[in-house]
Amino acid sequence: MSNLVVAEVGQNGSMNSSGPRAGGPTRRRSFTPAQKLELLTQYEDACTGKEGGAFLREQGLYSSQIAEWRKLRDAGALTGKKPGETIGKLSAEQAEIARLRRQLEVSEGRLERTEAALGIMEKLSAFFEN
Repeated sequence: MSNLVVAEVGQNGSMNSSGPRAGGPTRRRSFTPAQKLELLTQYEDACTGKEGGAFLREQGLYSSQIAEWRKLRDAGALTGKKPGETIGKLSAEQAEIARLRRQLEVSEGRLERTEAALGIMEKLSAFFEN
């Protein structure tokens, strides 16, 4: 036996449905840093009353978004840009600083490995001398 789904047909012959895609595809939402901070505050307030899940459903949010926004907030990334700070392509000076920092990290890694290898060689030398 099969289940038949009967949908209401309007006067123009189209089917009326209240399903998730009834109105067609929706545009992906985006939030400003201020909106994210506000939603985080509201969510945390709702969680104190054990209504966090209901808040997420009402707002159409996912717990993974909240977790990501918390990480951003804790890292200071949701504070927005400072006055006079530009967003976008790095200046030549900023690019040079970034390049030098990467080079320094690589050099420090090599130095650590070299020091570890020398320590091992000293221990082996002392071991074989005995």
